[in-house]
Amino acid sequence: MLDSVRIVLVNTSDCRNIGSAARAMKTMGLSQLVLVDPIEMPNGQAQALAAGATDVLANAKVVSTLEEAISDCGLVVGTSARSRTLPWPMLDPRECGEKLISEVSDYPVALVFGRESSGLTNDELQLCHFHVQIPANPEYSSLNLAMAVQTLSYEVRMAFLANEKAQEQAQFNSKANEKTDDEQYPVVEETERMFEHFEQALKVTGFIVPSHPGLVMTKLRRFINRARPDSKEVKMWRGMLSSVEKSAKRNQQ
Repeated sequence: MLDSVRIVLVNTSDCRNIGSAARAMKTMGLSQLVLVDPIEMPNGQAQALAAGATDVLANAKVVSTLEEAISDCGLVVGTSARSRTLPWPMLDPRECGEKLISEVSDYPVALVFGRESSGLTNDELQLCHFHVQIPANPEYSSLNLAMAVQTLSYEVRMAFLANEKAQEQAQFNSKANEKTDDEQYPVVEETERMFEHFEQALKVTGFIVPSHPGLVMTKLRRFINRARPDSKEVKMWRGMLSSVEKSAKRNQQ
């Protein structure tokens, strides 16, 4: 189960932080590390700080974009240290661990960490279904990257252990926990195609003016991510959007 929990580090500037994050992951049983466009690739310094977790470093996957890192994930949680102009569905660390473990049996899940100095951009956070914020001391809330990875990895492990204990004690029937087809959630790649389709259709109808798009798509993303449509619902939206496009084009002729 923990092998499908992905830790994603975006544009990390100091490779030593990558090594420390790898160590934090391994102590909690996590091994899947993805590096998005790191400024400094892991070297001897990173290996030194990884201590006994050099295998996590050696097996880390390096990609160019966050979209590539999470394209096959059905649930993505982004870390955010500050409030945003448009609030997103929020989880506290405990809820984050529980949410990830509750869905990890269905598809890979990802926990995304941003740059040491500025975190994740608004565009990157919009790729996430939920945001998580560690409720640190407001008078001194400075957490370095490895500390944040350690804190949230711990919550993932605690949720995993609680799940294991509950299964042993109650001897749940595995079929009782299987989701129906209607409850299967799409991976990020599918939802991104749906958002692209939305934008295209809204431009065709004139609802979005290309020269002045405003915050329409941002607000729409927030609304739909909050609703968490399942795979059948995403397909239904795509069908409706295709119908809207056809109708708008006929009216324009």
